Amino acid sequence: MIAVGSEAPDFKLASQFDTEFSLSEFKGEKNVMLLFYPLDWTGT
Repeated sequence: MIAVGSEAPDFKLASQFDTEFSLSEFKGEKNVMLLFYPLDWTGT
């Protein structure tokens, strides 16, 4: 778990267009919001 106010670790995610994005690509350039929405695809 990441503590409130701490810097997020770098990570990479695949897009639907066969490209990868990493958090470090946006550092200092744009704000990033990561949303986890499991309700439609899981039993959660």
